[in-house]
Amino acid sequence: MRVYKDFDLTNYNSYRLKSKCKTAYFPENEEDVVELYKSKKTFILLGSGHNLILSETYYDACFLIFNGNFDTIEVNKATNIINAEAGATIFKVSETAEEHSLTGVEFFYDIPSSVGGAVVMNAGTKEGETKNILNKVRYLDLSDMLVKEKYNEDLEFEYRNSLFQKQKDKIILKAWFQLTTGNPVTIRKIMDESKERRWSKQPREHPNSGSVFKRPPGKFVGPMLDELGLKGHTIGGAQVSEKHSGFIVNINKATGDDILSLIKHIQKKVKERFDINLEVEQRII
Repeated sequence: MRVYKDFDLTNYNSYRLKSKCKTAYFPENEEDVVELYKSKKTFILLGSGHNLILSETYYDACFLIFNGNFDTIEVNKATNIINAEAGATIFKVSETAEEHSLTGVEFFYDIPSSVGGAVVMNAGTKEGETKNILNKVRYLDLSDMLVKEKYNEDLEFEYRNSLFQKQKDKIILKAWFQLTTGNPVTIRKIMDESKERRWSKQPREHPNSGSVFKRPPGKFVGPMLDELGLKGHTIGGAQVSEKHSGFIVNINKATGDDILSLIKHIQKKVKERFDINLEVEQRII
């Protein structure tokens, strides 16, 4: 396990916000994670760094980071199940599935997230959601410090939500995905088309953390913000993307405060015009 003092988090959050933490821990396996939590320390858990906003420039706190570590992926061809540790990227899971001619996880391709984050958020696109392929999850229950497993039907999946958002005392360790045998040419075609669609619509040219808001019933966030004239609206170094208004991008050394101020401004304008309370999808630390 690697441990660093005064650790720079800038490259560990997809907005590329400048921030540091007092101590950063990079566990290599399940035993490391359990050992850390048994030490009675309090941790801020950081996965791939996507779908979150670092609101502080310095955290007098310990960060537990799953990024480039704790990322083993295994394939069981007899059952067509892939299991992956929480720090593995779902991009790598999709590529592993392709390598073994397994289909069902193509929508994961090019979604920036760790396995743990994907389960917590029930990550997905219009092509599918995590809950559609997840078989079971292994996790550390901090209430009694026991490692447990739950199957899909017990994980309370909803749109961009799960048991693990509602109960913060459960730390995901590993997930199992149930796939089926497919044609590798077709699988690659679906993956490439999915990536092309996302890149054509999303602002990949600037640091961002994905869709900022959950989609309200019967509405789409981007068109509402376009109607309000908010596309391109800027506070500090943060801007409502000129490519897709559902995204906030870092165009010039944005801070967490810049992003949060822009979010509040958007929420205020949407409430005034549409009487809708926009819910932030991204995790604010």
